[in-house]
Amino acid sequence: MPNRKVILNQEVDGLGAAGDIVEVRAGYARNLLLPRSWASAWTAGAEKHVNALRKARQAKQIADHDEAVKVKAQLESSSARIELKSGKNGRLFGAVTPALVAEALHTATGHDFDRRQVALPAHVKTSGSYTATVRVNDEITANAKFEVIGKA
Repeated sequence: MPNRKVILNQEVDGLGAAGDIVEVRAGYARNLLLPRSWASAWTAGAEKHVNALRKARQAKQIADHDEAVKVKAQLESSSARIELKSGKNGRLFGAVTPALVAEALHTATGHDFDRRQVALPAHVKTSGSYTATVRVNDEITANAKFEVIGKA
């Protein structure tokens, strides 16, 4: 099966970040990336689209390395709290999503984080303390602690 060039619309683990042009198997592009809008087909006129995605990604990320180091230190020294409804055993109704963690980190630190910057270690479905990996920029990642509190 031939390879096909696609432009990633968002970060895909093991493949690349938004705005990257990658070659993947035609079936992978046709059956997964394109239907879920994770990528768009590469065409000759798509260069403007690639540049717009790269600019948007750079605008969201913290460009200054020193500022990124400060944000990392702040993330690793603070703890965020997430309150969700739970049952008697501390089991949550639903699960904690990266978007919830990003919002809680924003409340705790004052810095904006996109849900795509937050990676959870596993499905979080019970109350307790957890650690998420936050990609501050392309080079710096931080381990942010957050606590999930169940309320009746």
